[in-house]
Amino acid sequence: MNGRMKRRCVLSLVFALGVATVTVGQSLPAADWPQWRGPDRNGLSKDTGLLKQWPASGPPLVWSISNLGAGYGSISVKADRIFVQASKGAESAVLSLNRADGRVMWSKALGRGSKNYQGPGPRGTPTVDGDRLYVLTENGDLACLKTQDGSVLWQRNILRDFGAQNTPWLISESPLVDGNNVIVTPGGRNAGIVALDKMSGKTVWVSKELSDEAGYASCVVGDVMGVRTVMTLTSTAGLGVRASDGKLLWSYPPVANDTANVATPVFHDNKVFYTSNYGTGGALLGLKAQGGAVKAEQIYFTNEMQNHHGGVVLVNGYLYGFSNSILTCLDFSTGKVMWRHRSVGKGSLTYADGHLYLQGEDNVVGLAEATPTGYKEKGRFPIADQGLPSWAHPVVTGGRLYIRNQGTLASYDVGAR
Repeated sequence: MNGRMKRRCVLSLVFALGVATVTVGQSLPAADWPQWRGPDRNGLSKDTGLLKQWPASGPPLVWSISNLGAGYGSISVKADRIFVQASKGAESAVLSLNRADGRVMWSKALGRGSKNYQGPGPRGTPTVDGDRLYVLTENGDLACLKTQDGSVLWQRNILRDFGAQNTPWLISESPLVDGNNVIVTPGGRNAGIVALDKMSGKTVWVSKELSDEAGYASCVVGDVMGVRTVMTLTSTAGLGVRASDGKLLWSYPPVANDTANVATPVFHDNKVFYTSNYGTGGALLGLKAQGGAVKAEQIYFTNEMQNHHGGVVLVNGYLYGFSNSILTCLDFSTGKVMWRHRSVGKGSLTYADGHLYLQGEDNVVGLAEATPTGYKEKGRFPIADQGLPSWAHPVVTGGRLYIRNQGTLASYDVGAR
């Protein structure tokens, strides 16, 4: 085992909570990032007026906190609060932070935590819906809480309730709220995907035709020619179910591997793109609705986008994401490779204001133009090694770049002066 792998197997040490505050220039108006991958669950920020080039040392630090607690999940942001999941002792918890300075406003333990050789802690991101917060832990505890004080309104365990087993690297899903329902993927027999009433937690439907074990992906939802459709990537296939009753609409196995299927699907213009790593690739499916059903047909399959867990974003007709460890740009409609670059090394990404915000797993954060003409880097800076890979996805909202790395969370001012 080499030094890098040894470091990745070391559990994070516990330090006293520290808050560092730095005053910088005027901030942009606050904007919300209420769930995994942002307002539309697609990794695209609505921010404008951001820096086009970073200083040599990176954008100014606004604040940072340490000893947040271990975990790989990203953050959600609503009004003056930030919500994030983390380990607290032997338990899995969700925390509310003050958006202005990172101070902990409340913390709520939701059940037993867990760990494996990649480290302890939750892997998901909370979902904010009005004055309610929906959280799924690494052990399947799904809870609805009040955003104001963290009091629990209802809670149940999706593994126990739907006869499912945990995944080898622990549940990594972020709940999807769609209308009156909260949708998750237990991976139980005849209950691969389920919808619960978001107010009470009672079961609305189960996808009885689906017994796939869960992958590590989070669901997205879209309208396919009038048919509301939930899409995800399970351990077995890229698939879709009808949002009204969970009926299985299609299942496409070629895009899934036998190890870990993680990337959130990208839905656009009655098409869905799935991708996975471990020698697999990506596929674009065309979707057509008729009589309340949806059929999926392969438009193309490509080996040029083997995304592990850093996600892909669709910007102006082009897909951007890490294929293995290489940042890659593909034409969405054809799968043609536009360019490839090593960039910050294997990592995750978010889009905002014409640029890709990149977080490398080896502790480098970068900025590059989102253009099909070639890789054009506009800055990078290092972050402190926390002993495990830096796998949390970056968030850009309200003129701030948020970087979570295990027990640390930092806010940077990326607004143009």
